[in-house]
Amino acid sequence: MSTRPDWLRIRADFPVLTRQVHGKPLVYLDSANTSQKPQAVIRAVDEFYREHNANVSRAVHTLGSEATEAYENARTALAAHLNVPGDELVLTSGTTFGINLVAYSWALPRLKAGDVILLTRMEHHANIVPWQLVAERTGAKIKVVEITPDGSLDLDDLRAKLTGEVKLLAFTHVSNVLGTVNPVAQICREARKRGVVTLVDGSQALPHRAVDIPSLGCDFYAFTGHKMLGPTGTGGLWARRQHLREMPPFIGGGEMIKEVRFEKTVYNDPPHKFEAGTPNIAGIVGLGAAVDYLRGIGMDQIEAREQALLDIATRELSAIEGLKIFGTAPGKAAVISFLVEGAHAHDLATLLDLEGIAVRSGHHCAHPLMAHYGVPATCRASLAFYNTHVEIEQLAAAIRKTRKLLA
Repeated sequence: MSTRPDWLRIRADFPVLTRQVHGKPLVYLDSANTSQKPQAVIRAVDEFYREHNANVSRAVHTLGSEATEAYENARTALAAHLNVPGDELVLTSGTTFGINLVAYSWALPRLKAGDVILLTRMEHHANIVPWQLVAERTGAKIKVVEITPDGSLDLDDLRAKLTGEVKLLAFTHVSNVLGTVNPVAQICREARKRGVVTLVDGSQALPHRAVDIPSLGCDFYAFTGHKMLGPTGTGGLWARRQHLREMPPFIGGGEMIKEVRFEKTVYNDPPHKFEAGTPNIAGIVGLGAAVDYLRGIGMDQIEAREQALLDIATRELSAIEGLKIFGTAPGKAAVISFLVEGAHAHDLATLLDLEGIAVRSGHHCAHPLMAHYGVPATCRASLAFYNTHVEIEQLAAAIRKTRKLLA
Protein backbone atom coordinates (compact mmCIF):
# COMPACT_ATOMS: atom_id res chain seq x y z
CA MET A 1 0.00 0.00 0.00
CA SER A 2 1.58 3.30 -1.10
CA THR A 3 2.09 6.12 1.37
CA ARG A 4 0.34 9.39 0.55
CA PRO A 5 2.96 12.05 -0.23
CA ASP A 6 3.43 15.02 2.08
CA TRP A 7 2.83 17.69 -0.56
CA LEU A 8 3.84 20.61 1.63
CA ARG A 9 7.16 18.93 2.43
CA ILE A 10 7.64 18.23 -1.29
CA ARG A 11 6.85 21.86 -2.11
CA ALA A 12 9.67 22.88 0.23
CA ASP A 13 12.11 21.15 -2.14
CA PHE A 14 11.61 23.99 -4.66
CA PRO A 15 13.62 27.05 -3.55
CA VAL A 16 12.08 29.55 -5.96
CA LEU A 17 8.61 28.97 -4.51
CA THR A 18 9.69 30.74 -1.30
CA ARG A 19 10.42 34.07 -3.00
CA GLN A 20 8.22 37.14 -3.26
CA VAL A 21 7.16 39.08 -6.36
CA HIS A 22 6.05 42.70 -5.98
CA GLY A 23 6.08 42.19 -2.23
CA LYS A 24 3.72 39.21 -2.36
CA PRO A 25 4.34 35.46 -2.15
CA LEU A 26 4.98 33.95 -5.57
CA VAL A 27 2.11 31.88 -6.94
CA TYR A 28 3.67 30.04 -9.88
CA LEU A 29 1.02 28.81 -12.30
CA ASP A 30 3.11 28.51 -15.48
CA SER A 31 4.48 24.98 -15.28
CA ALA A 32 3.33 24.11 -18.80
CA ASN A 33 5.80 26.76 -19.94
CA THR A 34 8.61 25.47 -17.74
CA SER A 35 8.56 23.66 -14.42
CA GLN A 36 10.40 24.80 -11.34
CA LYS A 37 13.41 22.76 -10.21
CA PRO A 38 13.83 20.85 -6.94
CA GLN A 39 16.98 20.99 -4.86
CA ALA A 40 17.92 17.49 -6.06
CA VAL A 41 18.23 18.73 -9.65
CA ILE A 42 20.02 21.95 -8.72
CA ARG A 43 22.42 19.94 -6.55
CA ALA A 44 23.12 17.41 -9.32
CA VAL A 45 24.08 20.12 -11.80
CA ASP A 46 26.16 21.96 -9.21
CA GLU A 47 27.94 18.77 -8.14
CA PHE A 48 28.77 17.87 -11.73
CA TYR A 49 30.51 21.19 -12.32
CA ARG A 50 32.21 21.20 -8.93
CA GLU A 51 33.50 17.62 -8.95
CA HIS A 52 33.16 15.83 -12.31
CA ASN A 53 33.31 18.37 -15.12
CA ALA A 54 34.84 16.86 -18.26
CA ASN A 55 33.76 15.96 -21.78
CA VAL A 56 32.04 12.65 -22.42
CA SER A 57 33.33 9.66 -24.41
CA ARG A 58 36.60 11.41 -25.24
CA ALA A 59 39.04 10.84 -22.38
CA VAL A 60 40.31 7.93 -20.28
CA HIS A 61 41.20 10.06 -17.27
CA THR A 62 39.10 9.89 -14.11
CA LEU A 63 37.01 13.00 -14.68
CA GLY A 64 36.25 11.93 -18.25
CA SER A 65 35.15 8.50 -17.08
CA GLU A 66 32.99 10.00 -14.31
CA ALA A 67 31.34 12.47 -16.69
CA THR A 68 30.60 9.74 -19.24
CA GLU A 69 29.20 7.45 -16.57
CA ALA A 70 26.94 10.19 -15.16
CA TYR A 71 25.69 11.10 -18.64
CA GLU A 72 24.94 7.52 -19.63
CA ASN A 73 23.36 6.81 -16.25
CA ALA A 74 20.91 9.62 -17.00
CA ARG A 75 20.08 7.97 -20.33
CA THR A 76 19.49 4.69 -18.50
CA ALA A 77 17.20 6.38 -15.97
CA LEU A 78 15.18 8.06 -18.72
CA ALA A 79 14.90 4.84 -20.69
CA ALA A 80 13.67 2.95 -17.62
CA HIS A 81 11.14 5.73 -16.96
CA LEU A 82 9.77 5.26 -20.48
CA ASN A 83 10.16 1.45 -20.46
CA VAL A 84 12.39 1.45 -23.55
CA PRO A 85 15.95 0.24 -24.28
CA GLY A 86 18.61 2.88 -23.77
CA ASP A 87 20.04 2.39 -27.26
CA GLU A 88 16.72 3.56 -28.74
CA LEU A 89 16.81 6.87 -26.86
CA VAL A 90 18.55 9.84 -28.48
CA LEU A 91 19.42 12.59 -26.00
CA THR A 92 18.56 16.01 -27.40
CA SER A 93 18.12 19.65 -26.44
CA GLY A 94 14.36 19.17 -26.28
CA THR A 95 11.23 18.34 -28.22
CA THR A 96 11.88 20.88 -30.96
CA PHE A 97 15.22 19.30 -31.83
CA GLY A 98 13.73 15.80 -31.64
CA ILE A 99 10.93 16.62 -34.07
CA ASN A 100 13.35 18.33 -36.44
CA LEU A 101 15.58 15.26 -36.29
CA VAL A 102 12.69 13.12 -37.51
CA ALA A 103 11.72 15.73 -40.10
CA TYR A 104 15.17 15.93 -41.67
CA SER A 105 16.46 12.39 -41.15
CA TRP A 106 13.28 10.36 -41.65
CA ALA A 107 10.74 12.45 -43.56
CA LEU A 108 12.90 14.50 -45.93
CA PRO A 109 14.59 11.51 -47.63
CA ARG A 110 11.29 9.61 -47.98
CA LEU A 111 8.44 12.00 -48.79
CA LYS A 112 7.59 13.11 -52.30
CA ALA A 113 5.03 15.23 -54.12
CA GLY A 114 1.50 14.07 -53.36
CA ASP A 115 2.34 12.53 -49.98
CA VAL A 116 0.47 13.88 -46.95
CA ILE A 117 1.68 14.83 -43.48
CA LEU A 118 -1.31 14.75 -41.13
CA LEU A 119 -1.33 17.09 -38.11
CA THR A 120 -4.01 18.23 -35.65
CA ARG A 121 -5.55 21.61 -34.90
CA MET A 122 -4.12 21.62 -31.36
CA GLU A 123 -0.43 21.31 -32.26
CA HIS A 124 2.37 23.47 -30.86
CA HIS A 125 4.37 25.33 -33.52
CA ALA A 126 7.25 22.91 -32.90
CA ASN A 127 5.06 20.18 -34.38
CA ILE A 128 3.91 22.30 -37.33
CA VAL A 129 6.79 24.36 -38.71
CA PRO A 130 9.29 21.49 -39.23
CA TRP A 131 6.70 19.67 -41.34
CA GLN A 132 6.03 22.82 -43.36
CA LEU A 133 9.75 23.04 -44.12
CA VAL A 134 9.77 19.41 -45.24
CA ALA A 135 6.63 19.90 -47.33
CA GLU A 136 8.16 22.90 -49.10
CA ARG A 137 11.22 20.85 -50.10
CA THR A 138 9.46 17.61 -51.07
CA GLY A 139 6.13 18.73 -52.50
CA ALA A 140 4.23 16.89 -49.76
CA LYS A 141 1.02 18.42 -48.43
CA ILE A 142 -0.13 19.10 -44.88
CA LYS A 143 -3.65 18.26 -43.78
CA VAL A 144 -5.22 18.96 -40.40
CA VAL A 145 -7.49 16.94 -38.12
CA GLU A 146 -10.04 19.19 -36.43
CA ILE A 147 -11.28 19.29 -32.83
CA THR A 148 -14.73 19.05 -31.27
CA PRO A 149 -16.41 21.89 -29.32
CA ASP A 150 -15.01 20.68 -25.98
CA GLY A 151 -11.45 20.58 -27.35
CA SER A 152 -11.24 16.83 -27.92
CA LEU A 153 -9.65 15.52 -31.09
CA ASP A 154 -12.33 14.66 -33.66
CA LEU A 155 -11.60 10.97 -34.11
CA ASP A 156 -14.15 10.62 -36.92
CA ASP A 157 -12.33 13.36 -38.82
CA LEU A 158 -9.03 11.61 -38.07
CA ARG A 159 -10.25 8.31 -39.54
CA ALA A 160 -11.65 10.07 -42.60
CA LYS A 161 -8.33 11.83 -43.25
CA LEU A 162 -6.11 8.77 -42.72
CA THR A 163 -6.11 8.10 -46.45
CA GLY A 164 -3.58 6.24 -48.54
CA GLU A 165 -1.63 9.44 -49.26
CA VAL A 166 -0.79 9.94 -45.58
CA LYS A 167 2.74 8.88 -44.76
CA LEU A 168 3.14 10.52 -41.35
CA LEU A 169 0.77 11.41 -38.53
CA ALA A 170 2.29 13.81 -35.97
CA PHE A 171 0.24 14.79 -32.94
CA THR A 172 0.50 15.86 -29.34
CA HIS A 173 -0.05 13.55 -26.39
CA VAL A 174 -1.41 16.41 -24.26
CA SER A 175 -2.42 19.84 -25.57
CA ASN A 176 -0.42 22.68 -24.05
CA VAL A 177 -3.40 25.03 -24.44
CA LEU A 178 -6.50 22.93 -23.86
CA GLY A 179 -5.12 20.20 -21.61
CA THR A 180 -6.75 17.60 -23.87
CA VAL A 181 -5.24 14.14 -23.38
CA ASN A 182 -5.32 12.36 -26.70
CA PRO A 183 -5.97 8.58 -26.84
CA VAL A 184 -2.49 7.87 -28.20
CA ALA A 185 -2.68 4.08 -28.30
CA GLN A 186 -6.01 4.15 -30.14
CA ILE A 187 -4.77 6.75 -32.64
CA CYS A 188 -1.54 4.87 -33.31
CA ARG A 189 -3.49 1.65 -33.79
CA GLU A 190 -5.64 3.31 -36.46
CA ALA A 191 -2.53 4.68 -38.16
CA ARG A 192 -0.68 1.38 -38.02
CA LYS A 193 -3.57 -0.41 -39.77
CA ARG A 194 -3.00 1.93 -42.70
CA GLY A 195 0.79 1.77 -42.68
CA VAL A 196 1.13 5.35 -41.41
CA VAL A 197 4.18 6.26 -39.30
CA THR A 198 3.39 8.16 -36.08
CA LEU A 199 5.24 10.81 -34.10
CA VAL A 200 3.99 11.87 -30.68
CA ASP A 201 4.90 15.16 -28.98
CA GLY A 202 5.13 14.15 -25.33
CA SER A 203 6.22 17.52 -23.90
CA GLN A 204 3.10 18.04 -21.79
CA ALA A 205 2.56 14.38 -20.88
CA LEU A 206 5.80 13.19 -19.29
CA PRO A 207 5.79 15.75 -16.45
CA HIS A 208 2.32 14.78 -15.31
CA ARG A 209 1.57 11.10 -15.95
CA ALA A 210 3.19 7.72 -16.37
CA VAL A 211 4.12 7.06 -20.00
CA ASP A 212 4.85 3.52 -21.16
CA ILE A 213 6.00 3.97 -24.74
CA PRO A 214 5.70 0.34 -25.89
CA SER A 215 2.02 0.31 -24.96
CA LEU A 216 1.40 3.41 -27.10
CA GLY A 217 2.49 1.79 -30.35
CA CYS A 218 4.01 4.94 -31.86
CA ASP A 219 7.11 5.14 -34.07
CA PHE A 220 8.64 8.27 -32.52
CA TYR A 221 8.13 9.96 -29.14
CA ALA A 222 9.76 13.35 -28.47
CA PHE A 223 9.95 15.12 -25.12
CA THR A 224 11.59 18.01 -23.36
CA GLY A 225 13.36 18.03 -20.00
CA HIS A 226 12.69 21.51 -18.66
CA LYS A 227 8.97 20.88 -18.29
CA MET A 228 9.60 17.76 -16.18
CA LEU A 229 11.76 19.42 -13.49
CA GLY A 230 14.98 19.14 -15.52
CA PRO A 231 17.30 21.89 -16.76
CA THR A 232 16.61 23.82 -19.94
CA GLY A 233 18.23 22.56 -23.12
CA THR A 234 17.54 18.89 -22.37
CA GLY A 235 15.21 16.24 -23.71
CA GLY A 236 15.04 13.14 -25.80
CA LEU A 237 13.67 11.32 -28.81
CA TRP A 238 12.69 7.67 -28.64
CA ALA A 239 12.47 5.91 -32.00
CA ARG A 240 11.97 2.36 -33.15
CA ARG A 241 15.34 0.70 -33.68
CA GLN A 242 14.61 0.04 -37.34
CA HIS A 243 14.09 3.75 -37.97
CA LEU A 244 17.28 4.70 -36.12
CA ARG A 245 19.28 2.24 -38.18
CA GLU A 246 17.87 3.48 -41.50
CA MET A 247 17.91 7.23 -40.81
CA PRO A 248 20.99 9.21 -41.87
CA PRO A 249 22.60 11.57 -39.36
CA PHE A 250 21.01 15.00 -38.99
CA ILE A 251 24.15 16.84 -37.82
CA GLY A 252 27.75 15.82 -38.41
CA GLY A 253 30.77 16.22 -36.14
CA GLY A 254 32.53 14.56 -33.27
CA GLU A 255 31.10 11.62 -31.30
CA MET A 256 28.68 10.55 -34.04
CA ILE A 257 31.44 8.74 -35.97
CA LYS A 258 33.45 5.54 -35.80
CA GLU A 259 36.03 6.46 -38.43
CA VAL A 260 36.60 9.53 -40.57
CA ARG A 261 38.49 9.56 -43.85
CA PHE A 262 38.32 12.13 -46.61
CA GLU A 263 36.97 9.44 -48.87
CA LYS A 264 34.25 8.17 -46.50
CA THR A 265 33.07 8.39 -42.92
CA VAL A 266 31.71 5.45 -40.93
CA TYR A 267 28.98 6.61 -38.59
CA ASN A 268 28.55 5.52 -35.00
CA ASP A 269 25.76 3.17 -33.95
CA PRO A 270 22.44 4.64 -32.78
CA PRO A 271 21.73 6.55 -30.66
CA HIS A 272 25.19 8.16 -30.74
CA LYS A 273 24.91 8.57 -34.52
CA PHE A 274 22.50 11.43 -33.80
CA GLU A 275 24.43 13.07 -30.95
CA ALA A 276 27.12 15.10 -32.69
CA GLY A 277 29.33 17.46 -30.71
CA THR A 278 29.63 18.11 -26.99
CA PRO A 279 26.19 17.72 -25.43
CA ASN A 280 24.64 19.56 -22.49
CA ILE A 281 26.28 17.13 -20.09
CA ALA A 282 25.41 18.85 -16.83
CA GLY A 283 21.86 19.44 -18.06
CA ILE A 284 21.35 15.78 -18.91
CA VAL A 285 22.78 14.78 -15.53
CA GLY A 286 20.24 17.15 -13.99
CA LEU A 287 17.48 15.58 -16.07
CA GLY A 288 18.46 12.18 -14.74
CA ALA A 289 18.10 13.58 -11.22
CA ALA A 290 14.69 14.98 -12.17
CA VAL A 291 13.53 11.55 -13.32
CA ASP A 292 14.71 10.02 -10.05
CA TYR A 293 12.82 12.71 -8.15
CA LEU A 294 9.58 12.15 -10.09
CA ARG A 295 9.82 8.39 -9.69
CA GLY A 296 10.46 8.85 -5.97
CA ILE A 297 7.08 10.55 -5.62
CA GLY A 298 5.33 8.28 -8.13
CA MET A 299 3.72 9.40 -11.38
CA ASP A 300 0.33 8.01 -10.38
CA GLN A 301 0.47 10.10 -7.20
CA ILE A 302 1.46 13.17 -9.20
CA GLU A 303 -1.36 12.71 -11.70
CA ALA A 304 -3.93 12.24 -8.93
CA ARG A 305 -2.68 15.33 -7.08
CA GLU A 306 -2.84 17.49 -10.18
CA GLN A 307 -6.31 16.22 -11.09
CA ALA A 308 -7.53 17.18 -7.63
CA LEU A 309 -6.04 20.67 -8.06
CA LEU A 310 -7.59 20.94 -11.53
CA ASP A 311 -11.04 20.08 -10.17
CA ILE A 312 -10.77 22.85 -7.58
CA ALA A 313 -9.39 25.38 -10.06
CA THR A 314 -12.08 24.60 -12.63
CA ARG A 315 -14.79 25.04 -10.02
CA GLU A 316 -13.30 28.30 -8.70
CA LEU A 317 -12.73 29.89 -12.11
CA SER A 318 -16.06 28.74 -13.55
CA ALA A 319 -17.79 30.67 -10.77
CA ILE A 320 -16.26 33.99 -11.90
CA GLU A 321 -18.68 36.10 -13.89
CA GLY A 322 -17.50 36.78 -17.44
CA LEU A 323 -14.72 34.16 -17.41
CA LYS A 324 -14.60 31.67 -20.26
CA ILE A 325 -12.54 28.47 -20.18
CA PHE A 326 -11.16 27.06 -23.43
CA GLY A 327 -10.93 23.26 -23.43
CA THR A 328 -13.24 21.10 -21.35
CA ALA A 329 -12.47 17.63 -22.69
CA PRO A 330 -13.10 14.76 -20.26
CA GLY A 331 -9.98 13.62 -18.43
CA LYS A 332 -8.00 16.70 -19.42
CA ALA A 333 -4.66 17.58 -17.85
CA ALA A 334 -4.18 20.37 -15.31
CA VAL A 335 -4.15 23.27 -17.77
CA ILE A 336 -6.80 26.01 -17.84
CA SER A 337 -6.79 28.53 -20.68
CA PHE A 338 -9.23 31.35 -20.12
CA LEU A 339 -10.32 34.86 -20.96
CA VAL A 340 -12.23 37.39 -18.90
CA GLU A 341 -14.83 39.51 -20.64
CA GLY A 342 -13.54 43.01 -21.31
CA ALA A 343 -9.90 42.21 -20.51
CA HIS A 344 -7.08 41.51 -22.94
CA ALA A 345 -5.05 38.47 -21.95
CA HIS A 346 -1.79 40.45 -21.63
CA ASP A 347 -3.42 43.14 -19.46
CA LEU A 348 -4.92 40.49 -17.22
CA ALA A 349 -1.62 38.62 -16.85
CA THR A 350 0.24 41.86 -16.09
CA LEU A 351 -2.18 42.78 -13.32
CA LEU A 352 -2.09 39.25 -11.93
CA ASP A 353 1.70 39.51 -11.80
CA LEU A 354 1.31 42.56 -9.54
CA GLU A 355 -0.51 40.20 -7.17
CA GLY A 356 2.46 37.80 -7.29
CA ILE A 357 0.67 35.38 -9.62
CA ALA A 358 2.51 34.04 -12.67
CA VAL A 359 0.31 32.88 -15.55
CA ARG A 360 1.11 32.72 -19.24
CA SER A 361 -0.58 35.05 -21.70
CA GLY A 362 -0.36 34.95 -25.46
CA HIS A 363 -0.91 32.49 -28.28
CA HIS A 364 1.05 29.73 -26.49
CA CYS A 365 2.89 28.82 -29.72
CA ALA A 366 -0.45 27.69 -31.14
CA HIS A 367 -1.56 30.29 -33.68
CA PRO A 368 -3.82 27.87 -35.63
CA LEU A 369 -5.67 26.95 -32.44
CA MET A 370 -6.15 30.61 -31.49
CA ALA A 371 -7.48 31.26 -34.99
CA HIS A 372 -9.93 28.38 -34.54
CA TYR A 373 -11.37 30.09 -31.46
CA GLY A 374 -11.24 33.53 -33.04
CA VAL A 375 -9.04 35.06 -30.33
CA PRO A 376 -5.51 36.50 -30.50
CA ALA A 377 -4.49 35.20 -27.09
CA THR A 378 -5.62 33.63 -23.84
CA CYS A 379 -4.36 33.46 -20.29
CA ARG A 380 -3.24 30.05 -19.12
CA ALA A 381 -2.93 28.75 -15.58
CA SER A 382 -1.02 25.48 -15.60
CA LEU A 383 -0.77 23.50 -12.40
CA ALA A 384 1.84 21.18 -10.98
CA PHE A 385 1.93 18.93 -7.95
CA TYR A 386 3.83 21.59 -5.98
CA ASN A 387 0.89 24.00 -6.19
CA THR A 388 -1.66 24.29 -3.36
CA HIS A 389 -5.38 24.79 -2.85
CA VAL A 390 -4.63 28.18 -1.27
CA GLU A 391 -2.83 29.33 -4.42
CA ILE A 392 -5.89 28.49 -6.51
CA GLU A 393 -8.05 30.56 -4.17
CA GLN A 394 -5.55 33.41 -4.50
CA LEU A 395 -5.76 33.17 -8.29
CA ALA A 396 -9.56 33.35 -8.24
CA ALA A 397 -9.54 36.29 -5.83
CA ALA A 398 -6.95 38.14 -7.91
CA ILE A 399 -8.96 37.62 -11.12
CA ARG A 400 -12.05 39.05 -9.44
CA LYS A 401 -10.04 42.05 -8.20
CA THR A 402 -8.48 42.57 -11.62
CA ARG A 403 -11.82 42.28 -13.38
CA LYS A 404 -13.16 45.18 -11.30
CA LEU A 405 -10.10 47.29 -12.18
CA LEU A 406 -10.58 46.63 -15.88
CA ALA A 407 -14.37 47.03 -15.90
